[in-house]
Amino acid sequence: MTSQSSPAAAPAPGEHPNQFALLRQRRFAPFFWTQFSGAANDNLFKFAFTVMVTYQLSVGWLPPAMAGLVIGALFILPFLLFSATSGQLTDKHDKTVMIRFVKNLEIVIMAIAAWGFYSENAAVLLGCTFLMGLHSTLFGPVKFAYLPQVLNERELTGGNGMVEMGTFVAILLGNVVGGLIMAVPEVGHRDVAIACVLLALAGRAVAQFIPSAPATDPGLKINWNPVSETWRNLRLAHDNIVVFRSLLGISWMWFFGAVFLSQFPSFAKEVLHGNEQVASLLLVVFSIGIGTGSLLCEVLSRRHIEIGLVPLGAIGMSVFAVDLYFAARGLPPADSLTLGQFVAIGAHWRVMADLALLSLFAGLYSVPMYALIQMRAQPTHRARIIAANNILNALFMIASSVIAGGLLEAGFTIPQIFLLVGLANAVVAFYIFMLVPEYLLRFIAWGASRFIYRFRVRGDEHIPMQGAAVLVCNHVSFVDAVLLMAASPRPIRFLMDHRIFRFPVLGWLFRLAKAIPIAPQKEDPAAYEAAFEQAAEVLREGDLLAIFPEGGITRDGQIQEFKGGIMKILERAPAPVIPMALTNLWGSYFSRIEKEGAMVRPFRRGMFSRVGLNVGAALAPAEVQPQPLRERVAALLAQG
Repeated sequence: MTSQSSPAAAPAPGEHPNQFALLRQRRFAPFFWTQFSGAANDNLFKFAFTVMVTYQLSVGWLPPAMAGLVIGALFILPFLLFSATSGQLTDKHDKTVMIRFVKNLEIVIMAIAAWGFYSENAAVLLGCTFLMGLHSTLFGPVKFAYLPQVLNERELTGGNGMVEMGTFVAILLGNVVGGLIMAVPEVGHRDVAIACVLLALAGRAVAQFIPSAPATDPGLKINWNPVSETWRNLRLAHDNIVVFRSLLGISWMWFFGAVFLSQFPSFAKEVLHGNEQVASLLLVVFSIGIGTGSLLCEVLSRRHIEIGLVPLGAIGMSVFAVDLYFAARGLPPADSLTLGQFVAIGAHWRVMADLALLSLFAGLYSVPMYALIQMRAQPTHRARIIAANNILNALFMIASSVIAGGLLEAGFTIPQIFLLVGLANAVVAFYIFMLVPEYLLRFIAWGASRFIYRFRVRGDEHIPMQGAAVLVCNHVSFVDAVLLMAASPRPIRFLMDHRIFRFPVLGWLFRLAKAIPIAPQKEDPAAYEAAFEQAAEVLREGDLLAIFPEGGITRDGQIQEFKGGIMKILERAPAPVIPMALTNLWGSYFSRIEKEGAMVRPFRRGMFSRVGLNVGAALAPAEVQPQPLRERVAALLAQG
């Protein structure tokens, strides 16, 4: 990461207690309220306009049944046309300057829209819909490229969770307020016009307090051809395969969510037999779920970028989408139910619970993916990669509308569409996790460190966020590698005894993690040398390598002598060495003890036993020798 984009000015980890404390800090709070006001204004404007042309105006060339579709399509079109350009502009210019330019543009657009509402001119308002889509297109890359410049790795998940939560709350408030104001007789049009302009002015005022976020690629030459630039952005993203497939994963989430959001009015009316208030309730429940899931990410990830939450989110999305199908079957026929009548029926609470949990898990799914892209994307190209994501999102959302419409035309019911999407989500998620096993590995490590052990890490700030390093740890059990995975925000390659690969589940897991098997030199000299060369190559590529220098699992809980293999690796590829010690793990189910092997009695030490990992400061390669390194690890182990 370049010095320009590094969050060096951010507070040290642990300086503030949680993500809400960011709202008291200038580097985050003005930005948060700026994006909140923009999202609220987008949706207040769109929904008020939709209500006006659906219920109040008679526009021959815009039938009420088509109004929502046309407005939605016009809003999304700029994402396809201008995302590539907006990504370049964001990388080239100071992001705060870009934000203020976008907010100035919003004031102009809303001034024109105010006249459109006041004069009841649908053509002008359609033009403003397109321009507000352009406003959002320009703001999207800025929004997600700004955060990693001002937040450190421990804050990024929480910051993204706050932004995601704020966005959905703003969408909800914008829709509700827009509909309520527009419905006021005689003065609704005027008041909507005033509200849109005031929100734009408020957003611009708050944007003035956002601190500078310097350009990451000021020498970039703008390519104004959106087609060729879009293709180039996609290729940039594809250079980092984990990032590219994460983009596809996020776009799939937008496909999934768009199917549900687009069907809420029809679902409320035709399946749940409710009125417009019931449709609004579904949107409220969905938005609260997304916001809750987004905020939970920081708690569940222990303030790291924890992509192990992504498979958990995907599982929950599928489970509750499928259950929603069963919950919606066989509901008793009824006339149009009011909100009070709807919530008085017990069967409807299952429907609302499914929607709330489905969207909560969607929040768990999306926030870590966004944080991963922000952290792993090359800083000089970050905004362009996010712009590519916006293009993919728009394409997937359009595809969701086409596919859902086709299924409805083919005679599928809305609950059946929800069922198909839930099942498709399981297939897509499984496919992505097999293509990018890091997600699945992190999920296993996350689960093991929370549901098998109570795992505490101290000194994890010594694990570098970028660049090569050798992690050196004592060897206590068959799950040592899994616990190290859980402690590191980055993927780790392990140099491991070849015999562990014979275990059915663990062997599959470590092969999936691309662990490097090593056999004793006497047993297989060629494999022995090849293992060290592979280990050195990991370091040359700037990645993390973990080794257990004892060469075998302890039988008495004491650290054995360190072998000289680490010196062979450092001779080929010098890199910093990070000493670490697993504590309180010996004697648990996965460790050996003197008179009894490992994995013999499941509850040998009870459930959820407390274990830890102590991480020490890095050593320069020239300082490393086996015996002093063993003493460093022993000192960390003694800290308990």
